[in-house]
Amino acid sequence: AVKRERADEADLGEMVSSTAVGAEEDDDGSTRKKLRLTKEQSALLEDRFKEHSTLNPKQKVALAKQLNLRPRQVEVWFQNRRARTKLKQTEVDCEFLKRCCETLTEENRRLQRELQELRTINPPAPFYMQLPAATLTICPSCERLGGTAATAAGKVDPDRPKAATHHFFNPFTHSAAC
Repeated sequence: AVKRERADEADLGEMVSSTAVGAEEDDDGSTRKKLRLTKEQSALLEDRFKEHSTLNPKQKVALAKQLNLRPRQVEVWFQNRRARTKLKQTEVDCEFLKRCCETLTEENRRLQRELQELRTINPPAPFYMQLPAATLTICPSCERLGGTAATAAGKVDPDRPKAATHHFFNPFTHSAAC
């Protein structure tokens, strides 16, 4: 990774360096020499990048003068450095997501095996056994039937005096009985 990083820095520095390396075609069609940054220039650019990843025009001109480069060279170096930083972060994020995906895949496989084992031990109940139980309840203190089915069917004894109000939870209607 260190060799790759140094190679990346060298590649990125070719556009904005102060010693001649090769030839490159300029905007107007003429050729100009590619430049390579000195260690001092690279170190100063890296320090400034750590402070701020972008430069305003005044900072760019001042840094270019200090490094004996053109402002455009400094600008390109910063653009390339931001792109490299973003690429490295994307690679880190990708590795993290890849590990998460592998973990989830393994967890899914484990749960599928566990489900298969449970199905072999306890076969699914027939459909008619999966229906909800009756919603009738009996109040322990007044012994009255409660629930929506009892009241609707008229099974509550109308002659019996109503005792203190007792509440029953009906999971299907969430209403009180008695």
